[in-house]
Amino acid sequence: MNQTAEIANDDHTDAHVDEEIADCLNLDAPRSFFLFAGAGSGKTSSLVAALQHAQRTMSDRLRVKGQRIAVITFTNAASDEIKRRLLFDPLIDVRTIHSFAWSLIEGLNHDIREWLRVDLAEDIKQLKAEEANGRPGTKASVTRLSKIESKTKRLGNLENIKAFAYSPSGDNRGRDALNHSEVLQLTAYFLRSKPAMQCILAGRYPILLIDESQDTNKHLIDALFEVETKLKGKFLLGLLGDMMQRIYADGKEGLGDELPEHWATPGKKLNYRCPKRIVTLINKVRSTTDKQHQEPCASAKEGVIRFFILPSNQEGKPAVEQAIARHMSKITGDEKWSEPKLVKTLTLEHRMAASRMGFLDAFVPLYDLESWRTSFLDGSLPISRFFSDQILSLVRAKLANDRFAVARIAKAYSPRLTQAALRESVEPQKLLEGVNTAVDMLMDLWKDGADPTLLEVLQCIAKNELLEIPEALKPHASGVIDKAAASSSVDDEQVDRQTERDLAIQAFLKAPFSQIEPMAEYLSGNAPFDTHQGVKGLEFDRVMVIMDDAEARGFLFKYEDLFGGKEVGNKTVENTKRLFYVTASRAKESLALVAYSSSPERVLRFVLGQGWFVQDEVIVGVPT
Repeated sequence: MNQTAEIANDDHTDAHVDEEIADCLNLDAPRSFFLFAGAGSGKTSSLVAALQHAQRTMSDRLRVKGQRIAVITFTNAASDEIKRRLLFDPLIDVRTIHSFAWSLIEGLNHDIREWLRVDLAEDIKQLKAEEANGRPGTKASVTRLSKIESKTKRLGNLENIKAFAYSPSGDNRGRDALNHSEVLQLTAYFLRSKPAMQCILAGRYPILLIDESQDTNKHLIDALFEVETKLKGKFLLGLLGDMMQRIYADGKEGLGDELPEHWATPGKKLNYRCPKRIVTLINKVRSTTDKQHQEPCASAKEGVIRFFILPSNQEGKPAVEQAIARHMSKITGDEKWSEPKLVKTLTLEHRMAASRMGFLDAFVPLYDLESWRTSFLDGSLPISRFFSDQILSLVRAKLANDRFAVARIAKAYSPRLTQAALRESVEPQKLLEGVNTAVDMLMDLWKDGADPTLLEVLQCIAKNELLEIPEALKPHASGVIDKAAASSSVDDEQVDRQTERDLAIQAFLKAPFSQIEPMAEYLSGNAPFDTHQGVKGLEFDRVMVIMDDAEARGFLFKYEDLFGGKEVGNKTVENTKRLFYVTASRAKESLALVAYSSSPERVLRFVLGQGWFVQDEVIVGVPT
């Protein structure tokens, strides 16, 4: 039996890895480590096993000293999952990178102010130099002048800020607020320049473990390496990740290369997620990038892959993708490929998913406004939540004739049924009757199969005082914004930058209400669609990857470049190859890769020439 077969038939090949990490977690002789863990290797299980070992062996010692173990995760979902597996033990402090960074610098208001004073002055100086050398009147010039004005105003206001504020999941718009980038830069700077901060970190957290370390901010990683070097023996840094899965630009290139000699470098070889055929593919894909190689586990299925090549100008792409799903169902014998909700379809950009799911009109105005994008995508933006959480829930309850749900929603959100209103009312029953009448008037908007706009729904609710309207929507609900827009010119709107949000809301409110439900499903992560970047760490039985540069309009990732458009080693090629690796390695059973290209022949030559696929696995054109 050859070595590969021996490994594949031994699912305990990586058992020693958890033991190696446990040996590193020794408060008397701590040893920092970098764990290589490729796709589907059980990285999170190893992280949890390490933390459970710490719980068993050092809990009392840490508690006596008032210390904890810190864990940095990439997403809130990953943080919640680790906490759950550890039974919410307060000894383990699990946070996202931004939350962790803020926990270190919160309250250091004088130091933050002085850093901002220098940073803002340098930014203004650079922008003025660029403006002096640039052309006046251009969009770039307008943007520069706006930034100069904003930063100058902020610099002048620094002395008036007593305490700086920050929310890891918010948009941080107040004059006292720091943005996400600033928090990471500040933390990295303080850790590198202030010995006291280094001692505070090591004293608070003698062990710091970082999941998805390849995508952790490079400046913070560099700062933590410095702390580890200066406080060797007092501070243990554990990094877990896979450089092939680095898909964000601010991650550190070459992380894991040229580590200090005292670092341990355990590595996991098995892929427990993917079938054999997919493991073979992802090994081939990464073979020109690094020498890491995975093996399927003993119980792995053979798996099915098909690579579909279509022209960029292909008409009716959603219908084509449905035909591809039907073809996958036929060749795999898996009828679930014919059920859209049981196939995870990955698009390069959110708009592509919004277009395919039918909520593009509601999505684009809020997504395009950069200051709202974060809260919109994480589902916390009050404007979109008002429609998805309150109005949609109310409409669903009424359609289901669920009187109790209608009453519960009305009691929670209606200004007519506040405690004060009920106390002051002589006839509370009439208040309830009024709410029911308002609900009926709202439902009349859908009479005879109509699909009202969001504005029509909003104005009906406002007119009847059915729900409390969010502040940003009140001028639109009353029609004040519409009247102002009718009397102002386009130039006026462009000059007054304060109208940017109102213009976005106006466009959003033109969308039909029917788009709210699929949009809410998508933003909650429960839709059959997701982005290539958004599924890192996740897994699905059936995966369809849509690669369409023309529709995505991006610049960091270009599949045309990857598939023979540019040479191996080109930065965009390497970025896209890593993204391709991440998406392909999500599949547990079967995988359909759909490439739209301006040169299908070139793509065909490339994938066959690279040995990624055999002829029978590649289909050019719409399958029949």
